[in-house]
Amino acid sequence: MSGPRGAQPGRPVGSVTRGTTNPNRLRRVDRWMVHSLAPVLRGSAGPPVVVDLGYGASAVTVLELRRRLAAVRPDVEVVGVEIDPERVRTAQPYADPPAVRFTHGGFEVPVPQGRAPVLVRAFNVLRQYDEDEVAGAWDRVCGALAPGGVLVEGTCDEIGRLSSWVDVRRDADGAARPRTLSLSWRLTGLDHPSVIAERLPKALIHRNVPGERVHDLMRALDRAWEVAAPLASFGARQRFQAAVRDLRGQGWPVLDGPRRWRLGELTVDWAAVAPRATG
Repeated sequence: MSGPRGAQPGRPVGSVTRGTTNPNRLRRVDRWMVHSLAPVLRGSAGPPVVVDLGYGASAVTVLELRRRLAAVRPDVEVVGVEIDPERVRTAQPYADPPAVRFTHGGFEVPVPQGRAPVLVRAFNVLRQYDEDEVAGAWDRVCGALAPGGVLVEGTCDEIGRLSSWVDVRRDADGAARPRTLSLSWRLTGLDHPSVIAERLPKALIHRNVPGERVHDLMRALDRAWEVAAPLASFGARQRFQAAVRDLRGQGWPVLDGPRRWRLGELTVDWAAVAPRATG
């Protein structure tokens, strides 16, 4: 199995990221996890373990994640994993075991007592890696998950107005397979939906070119947004919902419904955007 660069026996797998973070930066993906992954959390026989992988220079996203997931499972235990030991030391004053803990590690996803997480959120971690390293990172993280566990891997802008993520799980053969792509916008002031292309996950960000499926999705979104322009006077939410209905009517496999669309959120089947084979 290939993996991220920097893998050496006995050392955390991966390399140090920029560590940039801000309060509420990950609110969009957290909101989606509370809604879409609640069955995964509730299905855990004991307190579910969730990992915030590569949480950065501040403990804030770990603390926010614990608070939000507690609405589904009050006994959830969140572990912040960071490859930079100084960041782990900085975060320790915010630890509140067993609800919140911090530990040194990387894509091998070390968890105290060797417990397997049911959910790993890895945001703005793979942006610095090469595209051909993504599958290895997915495999390594998913190999650490509890049965039925989920890796949520994605990226967002600095203050969380644009965000995208992939739901990755292990198949029956043990391989990590993406299932869906989710996109989320702050609708107020949105000029065109394809602006989110600059914040696509690493597996797709270089694929927004003619001939690739995700490029087709970006173009279809922009066209549907323009068609829905007469609804702008009723608000951006009404316009966006109409655009997504149009998109679904064109045959795009939109997997969610109006309650999610009104939040500026869209989820599609991964097969609709998967990179085309090259070589």
